Amino acid sequence: MTFADLAAFAGRNPVLSLALVGLTVAIIVNEILGLLSGVRRIGPAQLTALVNRDNALVVDLRAIGDFEKGHIAGAKNVQMSQFDPENKALAPAKALPVVLVCQAGQTAHTAAKRLRKAGFAHVAVLEGGIQAWQSADLPLVKGR
Repeated sequence: MTFADLAAFAGRNPVLSLALVGLTVAIIVNEILGLLSGVRRIGPAQLTALVNRDNALVVDLRAIGDFEKGHIAGAKNVQMSQFDPENKALAPAKALPVVLVCQAGQTAHTAAKRLRKAGFAHVAVLEGGIQAWQSADLPLVKGR
């Protein structure tokens, strides 16, 4: 396939071509903003290492019912509707690494940005959330 073939395809399919360009730009901008936010994305193995090595605080942002069905051992439940960087469970942890966890990894980014603005230095998000944790066959604890 040559550049001439690609140009001809773009000429015949302008909507598809614009959609491809738009999605590509959106992905690039999203990745750049993620890098500039100061919030790290970590996987389940990195989370385990942070908890074991650096005594990281794991904050689960899911609803209480979901939290009680299964959560990462040692995690504190702070529901997103009540999330505040000055929360009594969070305020003492400003010097510790804080890892935010939600169901699929989307909601935690908003909370992580708020923690960074409040002066928390080491903030991370479990990429993929609890779903990624379960996919890695790691255990969950039931109850509070």
